[in-house]
Amino acid sequence: MKKRSIENPIPFNLIHIKDDSMMNKISIVLSLLLFLTSCDAGNNNSSKNTNDTANTTDITNKIFTNRATHCSEYVDQYSSSVKDVGENVPFDGDLIIRVAGNKCTFTSNAIPNHNFNDGATSFVNKVSENTSSYSITQAPAKATNSTSLSLTRDNAIFLNGVKLDLLAAACYDVGPDPLGQEKIGCNDPDQPFRYDPMSSLNNFGTDSHNAHTQPDGTYHYHGNPNAMFSSSTAIESPVIGFAADGYPIYGSYFNDQGTIRKAKSSYQLKTGTRLAVTYKTKTYSPGGTYDGKFIDDYEYVNGLGDLDECNGMTLNGNYGYYVTDTYPWVLKCYKGTPDSSFDK
Repeated sequence: MKKRSIENPIPFNLIHIKDDSMMNKISIVLSLLLFLTSCDAGNNNSSKNTNDTANTTDITNKIFTNRATHCSEYVDQYSSSVKDVGENVPFDGDLIIRVAGNKCTFTSNAIPNHNFNDGATSFVNKVSENTSSYSITQAPAKATNSTSLSLTRDNAIFLNGVKLDLLAAACYDVGPDPLGQEKIGCNDPDQPFRYDPMSSLNNFGTDSHNAHTQPDGTYHYHGNPNAMFSSSTAIESPVIGFAADGYPIYGSYFNDQGTIRKAKSSYQLKTGTRLAVTYKTKTYSPGGTYDGKFIDDYEYVNGLGDLDECNGMTLNGNYGYYVTDTYPWVLKCYKGTPDSSFDK
């Protein structure tokens, strides 16, 4: 007898079964199978795999709009096609965000979603792709005490795959450079008179996005990235990244009881003339007035602006940090506990 192929099965209505009870059993089984199959198909269409990164999302020059505070909402694989303007070299950005246990993991080659190196002079160190992974908790919580920023820890990861590194390893009268022109060599976190790379009085060779490169070519921001969020006063800023403690970082604008405006820092310049400081038996005295050249030039005044000492606030029940036009620019400390994956 010739076997019938599975592609051409015997029609069910041609099968003759004399036993009615057997026929009823078969009908029940088939109906149950059809029901389960339809349910499974429905579930496949309605549910989302939280680590589904099969389709790459192009974020080249993208202005973000999502204000979701949970990092799992951003699971995807992102790409960009950009240019090193100073060197006239094309680059491809790559960022993958996944959920792993109770954390979100960001894996990036550190290339942004916008053109870069567009300053008056090219970066001292050429940009290169450097892949790193950072993890943040899905459930950030405020710690008993805040944690200070450190030269040994990256501060945050933005949703375009570039890290935030606010502090400069440069202090007055420390390192091999001429006095007043120091750019490297200051790795002691307590060293006085640390230069602020965001100050217009200092020249750290940043581009229009307040970024430059580290010696290994890693591109990183020192403040407002001037990207990813709109500067329109009609739009509340989205989440543009996450700090090392898991709390979101927003752009500059928030909804203040119906009015969209920029968040204001609660730091201000000290008044008067800088005083000399003796540290580890050596006296440092750059002189001059408190003009913002050094981060020591600022003081926190509770209630002066919208934001707390870490440059964050709670809005609609959600705590987050905000990009500001003045010091400390993005964040000054961590309200939560930074993840060790940000350690350098």
